[in-house]
Amino acid sequence: KVLIDVPRSDLAEELAQSETKIRVLQDTLQQVLDRREEERQSRQLLELYLEALKTEDSILSKVAEPQAAPRKEMDVVDTGTSSTDTSATTALSNQVLAALKEKTAPELCLDSQDLELVLKEDAAALASALGWDKQKAGALQGACEQELSKRLQQVQALHSLRSTSKGKKTLP
Repeated sequence: KVLIDVPRSDLAEELAQSETKIRVLQDTLQQVLDRREEERQSRQLLELYLEALKTEDSILSKVAEPQAAPRKEMDVVDTGTSSTDTSATTALSNQVLAALKEKTAPELCLDSQDLELVLKEDAAALASALGWDKQKAGALQGACEQELSKRLQQVQALHSLRSTSKGKKTLP
């Protein structure tokens, strides 16, 4: 940095070189400094990216665990006796029904498991449980389906990014 800042004529005189050679030397030194700065910034960006991947992995593992267990339970309920409809209604009863009634956009307040339960519910039974007409309950189920679809797309995108980044771990 100091050699770059020294006036060319003074440096040329001190090193007994022509000003043209000193200009080339200073330009080369500036390029080295620029490259080092770019490398430093690239390392910082890579560190941020790796930190984001770690955070994403922990979030995905937390999201994946709760969804895996309920599906097993749902399979048990689905293969059960004719009381499946009452089980689904009771599963929606307290917290989910309260959220569906009180919130303006309940699909954003529910977790993915609850969204799946709402979608599996019969529209007429849902309308009856909420005290709504069947059309409003159907619209709610449509909004829940869109939200669940959006969440699944985000998870797939994150998995795709993760698999892409794992393939590039050979980078320095």
